[in-house]
Amino acid sequence: MKRLLLALMALFCIAAASDPAERLADPAQEARARNLFQEVRCLVCQNESIDDSTADLAHDLRQVVREQVSAGRSDQQIRDFLVARYGEFVLLKPPMTAANLPLWALPFVMLLIGGLLLALRLRRRPVAAPLSEDEEARLAQLTREGRD
Repeated sequence: MKRLLLALMALFCIAAASDPAERLADPAQEARARNLFQEVRCLVCQNESIDDSTADLAHDLRQVVREQVSAGRSDQQIRDFLVARYGEFVLLKPPMTAANLPLWALPFVMLLIGGLLLALRLRRRPVAAPLSEDEEARLAQLTREGRD
C-alpha cells in the first residue's frame, strides 16, 4: 500500500511538472528541450534547473526554450540566446571565460596559499634541543623502568 501511494505521488509530481499541452509535438524536439531545461538555471530559485522549478519565470523560460527548439535553432544557439538575454548566470555550468576565470581559479589559489602558509609555519617551528647527559641518563632509567 505504501509503495502504491509513493508511486501515485511520483506520478502526480511528474504530471504537474509538465503540462502535456505545452510539450512539443515532435518527441525528438521535446527530448532536446528537456535536456536544455537541465542546463538552464531558474533565476528565481537560483539553485535549480528550470526543469525542476515551479516558479513562473521557469515556466516562461521553458516556453522560450521550446520555441527556440521548434524554430530549428541548435542547442548552442539557444544557450547563446539565453546568455545574451540573461547573462552567464542563467547556465548551471557556465563555460570558462576570461570574465569568470577568477571564479574558476580562486579555489586553487586559496589551496596554494594555504599550503604555503602551512609550509612556512612548519618551517618556523622550533627544533627540540638535544638532551643533556643527565636527561639522557634519566630517559634511559625511565625506559628501563617502563619495561619491567
